[in-house]
Amino acid sequence: MNIPQTSFPRVVIIGGGFAGLAVAKELKNLELQVVLLDKHNYHTFQPLLYQVATGGLEPDSIAFPLRKTINDLENYFFRLTKVIEVLPEKNKVNTTIGTLEYDYLVIATGSETNYFGNKNIEKYGMEMKSIPQSLNIRSLIIENFEEALLETDLEKRKALMNFVIVGGGPTGVELAGALAEMKKGILPKDYPDLDIRTMQINVIQSSNRLLKGMSKKASEKAEDFLIKLGVNVWKNLRVLDYDGLNVKTNGEDQFKAVTLIWAAGVKGATIKGLKEECIIDRPCRFKVDEFSRVNECENIFAIGDVASMESEKYPYGHSMMAQPAIQQGKHLAKNIIKIIENKEIKPFVYKDKGSMATIGRNKAVVDLPNWKFQGVFAWFVWMFVHLFSLIGFRNKAVVFLNWVYNYIRFDRETRLIIRPYKNTLK
Repeated sequence: MNIPQTSFPRVVIIGGGFAGLAVAKELKNLELQVVLLDKHNYHTFQPLLYQVATGGLEPDSIAFPLRKTINDLENYFFRLTKVIEVLPEKNKVNTTIGTLEYDYLVIATGSETNYFGNKNIEKYGMEMKSIPQSLNIRSLIIENFEEALLETDLEKRKALMNFVIVGGGPTGVELAGALAEMKKGILPKDYPDLDIRTMQINVIQSSNRLLKGMSKKASEKAEDFLIKLGVNVWKNLRVLDYDGLNVKTNGEDQFKAVTLIWAAGVKGATIKGLKEECIIDRPCRFKVDEFSRVNECENIFAIGDVASMESEKYPYGHSMMAQPAIQQGKHLAKNIIKIIENKEIKPFVYKDKGSMATIGRNKAVVDLPNWKFQGVFAWFVWMFVHLFSLIGFRNKAVVFLNWVYNYIRFDRETRLIIRPYKNTLK
């Protein structure tokens, strides 16, 4: 890997997401060597992936170069690679570009889509966990309408204009709202020779309410917003199979859709090499203690989506969202410093700052610890929080200007087929 040898302790961080960057930033200007490993050379702001998928933002506005986050720090190194396995008995990680020793290892690999073993849905459905996947969805949406223009079979045309979103969490709800706004104000202008009214947007949720992790009021209001936007909300319904056209469910309601977007589950992106006792089955995360140490490993830590820190308050670990990841990362960095200095480390205590979701123009729901509200004000709060959380002044400025332009013009001008999706399947 061509990493210089050093007398300083070496901290290796796997993953440049919210958790990994939080650790790296807190360890700056110390007598440490920090090595950041990631399979991408950029950090992705995942909460806005759905806007890339629906033509509201270009991908470079929600991505930030990882090297730029560390290029002004001493003893910091970045390598573009995929970690294959951890060798805990040797204090090494094996990657696609070689092997690297560590004194302390931080696993912050995030999460990946969980299809719960359904191979057909994995094969024919779409997922949205990365920028390339969001671009695939954007291309597919537009390609479907271009194909619908040429289709003479009415049933096939309807299938091309039908969208099934499986999962009623924040990702599914926000994506459905964005598609509904496209149907309302953009697609009729782009395709005047198509009856856009026949376009159907379906959100299928297996439980009895949307946004299950938020308050009942937020769930009810989100559903109300979606229904008013023309979205079909199906609750207590599970998708069992999908063959690229037919959506099979456990109820009487069946669907025909060329596009199925799976937002119904995630699991930790674990790495090989650690004992089976270190991993819990659902949703496949590393089991860690209150100090973020992986079970039976003194110098290996896991944080963020890939870690399950179980407690009486959080029996299944913390939610797989940005805030727990960031807070765990900052806390772990402080504990690593204490370990090196032979000081007593402190257990992690999560401070819940609330959760939120947007359902479209002037529509959002916000749950704060002591205040829950919905509507226009919630929408402005959602925008401010997400703008503030973006990395880099340029990204903040570009996203803000895009939002202002889209709001005034009621338009999404990045609905471009830059990388055709269907052609790659032939």
